Amino acid sequence: MTPFGEKIRALRKERGVTMKQMAQAIGVSAPYLSALENGNRGQPSWYLVQRIIAYFNIIWDEAENITELARLSHPRVVIDTSELSPRATELANRLADNISELSEDDLQQLLQLLAEASPAPGNTRSQ
Repeated sequence: MTPFGEKIRALRKERGVTMKQMAQAIGVSAPYLSALENGNRGQPSWYLVQRIIAYFNIIWDEAENITELARLSHPRVVIDTSELSPRATELANRLADNISELSEDDLQQLLQLLAEASPAPGNTRSQ
């Protein structure tokens, strides 16, 4: 499951909406919505994210949060370190090799470290 899929499922459950009802309302099939919720589909399009936000009548910070979760929810990530330092390449490979062994606490600590070091979403960091 992706962060976006987890959030969409939680919203559906909180509001008592079935997958079939939501899928029909936003113009996708129920199997597609299921695959999206379960992380078996790639990152959703901006247009689909906006339809979901409108469907749940979400505004302001929560809408931004859902958009950011969608951006961070591609289940098959490729990291190009070809123009980065050897340490960046090592980190990417170690993460790929070991991510399944990390605990939720480990993952939270790494996410916190990255959040503290990262610029605002959409900006690129100077080298």
